[in-house]
Amino acid sequence: MKKEFMEALEDSPIIAAVKDDRGLEKCLESDSRVIFILYGDICNIADIVRKVKAADKLAMVHLDLINGLSAKDIAVDFIRKYTAADGIISTKPALVKHAGELGMSSVLRLFVIDSMAYENIEKQVRTARPDVIEILPAMMPKIVRKICKISQTPVIAGGLVTNKEDVMSLLQAGVVSVSSTNQAIWFL
Repeated sequence: MKKEFMEALEDSPIIAAVKDDRGLEKCLESDSRVIFILYGDICNIADIVRKVKAADKLAMVHLDLINGLSAKDIAVDFIRKYTAADGIISTKPALVKHAGELGMSSVLRLFVIDSMAYENIEKQVRTARPDVIEILPAMMPKIVRKICKISQTPVIAGGLVTNKEDVMSLLQAGVVSVSSTNQAIWFL
């Protein structure tokens, strides 16, 4: 699964990140092979994932944003057992690490809001061992470029991406993919 996830990121550099049912329906029409699911609850997450999988796309569930799940390993176990998700996204290194131990693909989401957060990236990645890291906000070209150069782990950038030029500059900075909830970006 991890190999398929990495190949999908390379083949389709734009990730559709969905935050509601309308976005879900729209993303299924896009060329994005990887879908970041940023909404739902324990009652409907399996159905949301099922729709993504039925469209032959990879489903990555953002655990931190699913209502009814806690920030504990059992949340990862729940997603693995009760959904067909290909992997998880989280800001919590322990959950990302547990997903990897279960053979699920994983994304460690990092908010780079100041120098302390920047300096902490290496430690968090070493602890979590994610398949990829996602840097937010994306629109910090110098910082994103630096992170791509120092990171042994592939980098995704997301947040505040508004047009094709943003996507191109991020790809030139070294990211493997760009995630966005902006539906116009999904169809570039």
